[in-house]
Amino acid sequence: MKNSQSIEDYLENILLLSRENEFVHRVDVARRTGVSQPAVQKAVKILQAEGYVECDGMHIYLTAAGQSYAERVYSRHRTITSFLLALGVDAAAAEKDACEMEHVLSETTVKAFEDFLKGR
Repeated sequence: MKNSQSIEDYLENILLLSRENEFVHRVDVARRTGVSQPAVQKAVKILQAEGYVECDGMHIYLTAAGQSYAERVYSRHRTITSFLLALGVDAAAAEKDACEMEHVLSETTVKAFEDFLKGR
């Protein structure tokens, strides 16, 4: 699961939940990602082993490394979404496509998107 789409999706969702709520719970992650709580529990154990999150039994916290990684993924997501919207893609499709594209586009391509958006 290292550096995979799954890790990035979990980290991004934990980041967004932490911005919305004081505490992030496994049930919140399960609801947001549309998976079961046992699936979240398994993912959290992997994220802990990778050093991306810490848990106190009830709450999930991003470590500095997890926060940094999640911020990079979310930044890519926002850039890709903005680029697709600038091309005239409807908001729902842009959001959905950005979720997939954020994991596979090169840094060079995302940077080109950013440069395009800045030059508009």
